[in-house]
This record gives sequence, structure tokens and C-alpha cells, in this order.
Amino acid sequence: MREFRIEVPESDLDDLRERLARTRWPDPATAEGWTQGVPLDYARELCGYWGRSYDWRRCEAELNALPQFRTGLDGGGDDTVEVHLLHVRSRHRGALPLLLTHGWPGSIVEFLDIVAALTDPPDPADAFHLVIPSLPGYGFSGKPTVPGWGVERIATAWAQLMDRLGYDRYAAHGGDWGAGIASALGTGAPENLVGIHLTMPLAAPPPDDEAKPLTEAERKGLAARKTFMKVGAGYSHEQSTRPQTLGYGLADSPTGQCMWIVEKFWDWTDCAGHPENVISRDRLLDNVMLYWLPDAGASSARLYWESYKRRRMDEVPVPTGVTLFPQELVRLPRHWIERRYTDLRHWSEPTVGGHFAALEQPDVLVDELRTFFRKLR
Repeated sequence: MREFRIEVPESDLDDLRERLARTRWPDPATAEGWTQGVPLDYARELCGYWGRSYDWRRCEAELNALPQFRTGLDGGGDDTVEVHLLHVRSRHRGALPLLLTHGWPGSIVEFLDIVAALTDPPDPADAFHLVIPSLPGYGFSGKPTVPGWGVERIATAWAQLMDRLGYDRYAAHGGDWGAGIASALGTGAPENLVGIHLTMPLAAPPPDDEAKPLTEAERKGLAARKTFMKVGAGYSHEQSTRPQTLGYGLADSPTGQCMWIVEKFWDWTDCAGHPENVISRDRLLDNVMLYWLPDAGASSARLYWESYKRRRMDEVPVPTGVTLFPQELVRLPRHWIERRYTDLRHWSEPTVGGHFAALEQPDVLVDELRTFFRKLR
């Protein structure tokens, strides 16, 4: 476990600004708004700000103000990946270790605005020690050089990480890929888990003879999922089949990398039509920088190649809490979830929020984490 600081060379930032200034822009869309993707006028405005006004050193200092480490993990395989993590211990005795895992196109930046609330709450009995790793191939973690680093192997690596940190009893939270990894931990290492909290739980539909009538909200959730798979899932098909081909454009063009990510922050957030209604421009770009600076476009996409079409729905026996936000990508019926998560103890449906809960509704997520894990300490 080696201490780590982010120190991006100024030459890398100069290169970014030069590339942004040389962007060759496409023609405007032939349809209004975001129907065909990120509108040209917003793309030019955002990248202009990125190149001329955005301050990476601010984000770098914010990350460096927190304890950071890198450590080699093999996840039970023959090769090792250097994983970058934040490890923020609470000052309160008896704090519960909590593993927070992001997904795509997120990063550890998602959790920065909830660190203080979780480690130093008004009631010390709600305090957490936080372990926030970057997924292999993401952010400042190393990149796998051989195949095999899918969800289950990452979960095994996370169990190794928590053991290395001296935690034999801990909690886990995740959304997106993080929800899959937390679930895999609940299946593979239940003896170490107090419980898991998820914002995007997945489960297979029940057989016909076990199906129950759906509520109106559940029907709408399944209909929205069907629409998403038809018109919003193109990114996942490309990343799960040809991540290397995609990577050439993402590695070469900061504008391309930025739009590939920011479109999802428009589509997947509860933002009333514009991502900056719920997430600041600087924070959006902070997250993009954790893909651009380490050239993680292709390496992050490979998680889809590894696991998107090989997702396992093993039973998860550990205590589970679910917070299902109204604009979450996948909103499955509760009785589907209960069949897989056999000790479902908490179910909440806030009135606002989307896929990036820690960024969109940090206070709500913090309250949900405190409420659920309070029962399990």
C-alpha cells in the first residue's frame, strides 16, 4: 500500500488546450435539441470553457487533500493491476468501513461531495471510514493488459483490498457497474459484509408461474427500460463489442471523449433537459479529466467487453438496501429484486434524482446510506 499524489505535468494540460483549440467540428444536427446527440452549440461552448477557463489544478488539489494510495491486486488471477484509491478514515471511534464503487462513465469524482458528510456526520454513530477505489482501467488505476478483469474478478480484488486495509467487516455501496460489483461481493464474500446498498440493482424476470401483477409505476419503469434499450444503448453495444476501435477516437480527441461522456450526464440525470441544471460545469469536466488525462477511453470501455453480455444474476444473501431514483436507467419491479436479493431490508423511491446519485442528490444519498446501515452496525 503506497501513498500516492496526482501530479499531472503541465505539458499534458498544454497538449489538452492545443487539441481543444484544433477541434474539427461536425455539422449541426438536423433535428432540434439533443435528439441526435450533444448539440453543436453546447459542445462548442463547453469545450471552449474547458480549454480557456477550466482549472484542473483545483480538482487535483481537492483529490490530493484526501489520503490516496496505490496497491497491486490480482483478483485471484495471474496478473496484477495497480489500483488507485482514496482511503479516508473517520475521526470517530467505531466508524463502519464503507466501500464505494463507481461505474461508467463515472469516477471517484462522483463521491467527493459526500466524503465529509459520511466521515464526520452530526451523529458520530453514523460515521464511516471510506474506501473509494478507481476501477481497473479507470482514472489513475492501472490498466489490465490481458482479458479477464470482469465484474466478479474486480469484486475479488476489492475483497483483497479491504483485507489489506485491515477491514474484516465492512459495508459496500454502488450504482451502475458498482452495483454489480457490490452484488458480486455479496455472493462471493458474504461473511465479510455487513450489507450492501445499491442504486441500480439488476435481476432476472421471474418465471411465468411466479410473476406478480405490476403496479403502474413498475409498468412505466419497464417501458422506459425498453425505450432505453432501443434508442439509448448504442454506446454499450460498441463498448461491449469493439472497445479498441472506439478507443482510437477517444484517445486522440478530447472533444470526442468529452461528448461521449457528457451525453450520458444529460440522458441519465434528472436534469430537466440540461446536465448543468443538476451538476456544475466544473464537476462535469473534473469527471471527464479522469478519462482524458490517463487515456482511459478504451481501457474503461473494456469492462463492457468483459461483463456486459456475461452478467450473472447469482443469488445475493447479504442484507441489502435499495434506493431507486426516478430517472435511474433500470427500474425493475420490487418482486424481481426480492427474488435475487433474498435479504432485502430497505427499499426507498425518492421523488427526484437519476443515475449519478452522489452528484445529483448528495444529501438524499447520504441520508439513505445512514438510514440503511444504521440498522446493521
